Amino acid sequence: MKHFLRVLTQFFVFLYCKCLWRTLKFVIRKVTGRCELQRICYSNKPGARRTLKIESSLRFSKNELLQSAVSVHPDSVEKTIDDIMTLKKINPDTNPQLGISLQASLFQIVGYRNLVLEVEKLRREPYDCENAEHEEMLLKLWKALRPETPLTGRISKQWCEIGFQGSDPKTDFRGMGLLGLHNLLYFAEHDKAAALQVLHDSLQPKQRPIAQGTTSKMSKAEWEKKKFDKAIGYSFAIVGINITDLAYALLVSGALKTHLYNVAPEMPSLANFQQTFCYLMQEFHKFWTEEDPSDIMEFNRVRAKFHKRVLKQLKNPNMTLCPHFAASDLHLVNL
Repeated sequence: MKHFLRVLTQFFVFLYCKCLWRTLKFVIRKVTGRCELQRICYSNKPGARRTLKIESSLRFSKNELLQSAVSVHPDSVEKTIDDIMTLKKINPDTNPQLGISLQASLFQIVGYRNLVLEVEKLRREPYDCENAEHEEMLLKLWKALRPETPLTGRISKQWCEIGFQGSDPKTDFRGMGLLGLHNLLYFAEHDKAAALQVLHDSLQPKQRPIAQGTTSKMSKAEWEKKKFDKAIGYSFAIVGINITDLAYALLVSGALKTHLYNVAPEMPSLANFQQTFCYLMQEFHKFWTEEDPSDIMEFNRVRAKFHKRVLKQLKNPNMTLCPHFAASDLHLVNL
């Protein structure tokens, strides 16, 4: 019975999408005198709500020109808008704002696609210790996070001080390639105070609460041992690479469209993505503290819970991830 109802539901959804919805759109156009793209642009403010609706309308159109519009090269956006206006028989002289609105949204759509490609390229590029640029970026990261401590050698246990697992950080970049290094360096250079604070906090053991009245019965050594009986700090660089993976997953899945369409007036850039990473690093640090995990073995649980919270936020089309740090040149706010 359940299978029959599921099949019946799927049939009605198919019927609605293929027949009834197209009929409804035809009737609405005849009544209002406006096509779907006009109605979307005139009834929605600039941002994710409007761009997501335009993207959906173009992608699921039965017209090939409209379907291909979401995949054009940025240099072809203006011509594509002219072709759409011609196809829809819309006079640009009497509808000047429509062309401007469509162009801004289409730049966001194709820009997001290009950003995914750019980020993917960085992720796929492995760290190469023979590459002078790669080595320079890594040394810049050390200097930004440990400005007063000279590095004794390229291969050194000192790298553990900023959260790498061993004496050679290159092995830790295997999962996210150069993308992880780019993000960590951006955080350290563009939001130095926050990065240094998160690094400092990550190295600290957690203070365990001591029952009132018990301290008088303990020696100073016993009290200190009890006070810091379990260190639950985390490895800053390793967590940064892990949060890079989270940000990458949000981008590739399309979940970040809500945020980026709300903050990038036209084409989302790599800087927008990196600022999002900075925000996620700081928010995860707060979330980790609030969750109060017993030890580092709970990292995956806390990360998964944090991921779900961010996804829930991004389901709101009026939402932007709102960082409160100096790196943001865009003044991201809740619309």
